[in-house]
Amino acid sequence: MKIQFASVLLIAVATSGCASITRGSSQSIAVSTPPITGALCDLTSSEGTWQVLTPGAVTVEKSSQDIQARCKKDGYQDAVAVIPSNFEGWTVGNLVFGGIIGLGVDAATGAINKYPKTFQIPMTPIEQLIPPAGAKPGKTN
Repeated sequence: MKIQFASVLLIAVATSGCASITRGSSQSIAVSTPPITGALCDLTSSEGTWQVLTPGAVTVEKSSQDIQARCKKDGYQDAVAVIPSNFEGWTVGNLVFGGIIGLGVDAATGAINKYPKTFQIPMTPIEQLIPPAGAKPGKTN
């Protein structure tokens, strides 16, 4: 009886933090800035700050916190976006296999969260302030 209990306990401890092992605590996100390429984007969350030149991919640390993104390129307005963090529903299975300890490990490492695999941050060109030919300064046509 003691051997069986010890075996079950050993299996429970070994499988705790299952998402941390199978999914990891980091993730790659492909970022693009339509309609242009070559924008420099800063991504920031409670887990750190990362940069990516678009289109490109960046590996971020997972967290329950959304990622704040700011992209810049000459001739375009700065673009700001929020990359949402979502809960991975399948990690609830840790309650069955890893118990509360497994779920706690996955929560602490961010493994129970995920970001979109791809994310677009649209960029808007800055309006050129060149008056049309024949227009007089200070007047609109």
